[in-house]
Amino acid sequence: MRVPLTTGAYQSRSVIAEAQRSVNLYAEANPQDAPCPFTYYPTPGLTLVSTPPVSGESRGIYTASNGNRYEVVGANFYAVSQSNVYTQIGLLGSSSGPVSMVDNGTDLFVVDGTVSGYTVKIATNVMSPVTDPAFYGADRVDLVDGYFLFNRPGTPQFYISLFDGVTFDPLDIASKSTYSDNLVTLAVMHREIWLFGELTTEVWYNTGATDFTFGRMPGVFIEHGCAAKHSVAKIDLALFWLGRDLQGQNIVFAGRNYQAERISTHAIEQALSDYSRVDDAIGFSYQQGGHAFYVLTFPTANATWCFDVVTAQWHQRGYLEADGTFSRHRMNCHSFNNGRNLVGDWQTGNVYMLDPNAYTDNGVTIEYVRAFPHILGADGNRVLFRQFIADMEVGNGLPDDSADPEIRLRWSDDRGRSWGNWVVGSLGKVGEYLTSIQFQRLGYARDRVFELSWSAPVRTALNGAFVDVSRART
Repeated sequence: MRVPLTTGAYQSRSVIAEAQRSVNLYAEANPQDAPCPFTYYPTPGLTLVSTPPVSGESRGIYTASNGNRYEVVGANFYAVSQSNVYTQIGLLGSSSGPVSMVDNGTDLFVVDGTVSGYTVKIATNVMSPVTDPAFYGADRVDLVDGYFLFNRPGTPQFYISLFDGVTFDPLDIASKSTYSDNLVTLAVMHREIWLFGELTTEVWYNTGATDFTFGRMPGVFIEHGCAAKHSVAKIDLALFWLGRDLQGQNIVFAGRNYQAERISTHAIEQALSDYSRVDDAIGFSYQQGGHAFYVLTFPTANATWCFDVVTAQWHQRGYLEADGTFSRHRMNCHSFNNGRNLVGDWQTGNVYMLDPNAYTDNGVTIEYVRAFPHILGADGNRVLFRQFIADMEVGNGLPDDSADPEIRLRWSDDRGRSWGNWVVGSLGKVGEYLTSIQFQRLGYARDRVFELSWSAPVRTALNGAFVDVSRART
C-alpha cells in the first residue's frame, strides 16, 4: 500500500495520536494527477555571503529603498557594499537583541528597545543619535504615509515623527484605548497600524485630523494580544505573531481582514507550552520558490519552527551540532537583497544566502528527518511488515561519486515512544535513477511508526513510501 505524507510536523501530546516529525523538510502540493498529494523538499542550505570584521550576534539586516545594505552586529552598525565590504558608520548603546530599521527614502531610522534611537542619511551613510526630547525610545519602528511610527516601551502609547522627517512634536502621541493593557509592539499593513497590546489588539488608520492624524478604526477590536514583541512579521496582507490573551498564550495567529486566525496546531502549541520562555521569540518572513514562510525562533528554548503559508503546514528547522543534536537554526534575521534571501547568524554575525541548491549549512551537514503516520493492524491485530520502499528522487550521487549516499530507516513498535537501530540504504550514485530504496523483513507489530533520515549533500525529494503488510499467522 502507498503511505502518502499529507501533514507537516505533528507530534501530539500523546504519541498514540501522531508522532510525525518533519525536520528541514517542507511540503509542496502537487497537481491532482500526480502520484501523491504532497512532495517534501529539503529546506535551503546556507551559502556564505559575507563575514563582519567583528564576530557577534546578527541583530538586524536591512535593505534600504535605494538598495543600500545595513547590518547590526553586536553594538556595531555597518554599511555593506555590493562587494561585501563592511564600513562601520556608528555604534549602538546596546549589544544584543533584535533591532528594527526602516527608511523613508532619505533617512533610515534605527531603534533597539532602549531609550536611544539613531538616524542614517542613506545618501551619505552619516549616522546620528536622536536627541529630540520628544523621542522616547522604541522596540519597533515602522512607516506609513510619510510618518515614522514608534511604540513607547512599558506604556500603552505610540507616537509619530513629523511628516517626512526625523523630528518630533511632543503632542503627536496617542494611547491604545479600548483595553487597559500596555502596547507591546506595532506594525503597518495595508497603510493601517496594528497596535499589539499584551492582551488585545487595535487597528488605527490615517484620518487626516489636524491635531493627530491617526485614529482608531471604528468597530475593529481583536481580543488577542502579543506574547513576544519580536515575533511579529508581515507576509503580503497578513501579519503573523505569537499570541496571548485573557485566557492564555502560545497560539500563533495570522491577522487578516481585521481578524486573528489561529494557524498553530495543537502539536505546536504543546511544544511551546513546554518551553521555559516564549517572550523572547523572534519572527521574520521570506518568500522563495512560490512559498511564503513565517520563521519563529525561540532562543531560550533553542528551537526554530517554520510555517508555510501556501500549504498551511509546519516544519522544524534545525542546525546539526557536533554531538548529533539539533539546535535552533543559525538564521536570526532576514532581508531580501539584490535577488537574494539574506539571513544573519545569531552567533557569529555571518551573512548567508538561503540557497535551495545548497545541501549544507556553510559546510556543516544538514540532517533531514521525516516520520510517517501510524500504520495499524486491522482490529488491533499484529501484522507482518514484509517490505518498506521509500518513494524518493534518487541517482544524484555525492559530489565526487565515491560512495553511495546513505539513507537510514528506523521504526517504533510502541507507537513512537522508543526506537530501534537504524538500517541503511542507498540514494544511488550519479545516474542510478532506478535505485529502489528497499528495506526487507521488518518483523511484526500492531502499531508501527517508520522514520527516515538522511544527511547526504545531494538533491532529493520525498513522496512517501510503499509498505507491504500482511496479517500475521495465528
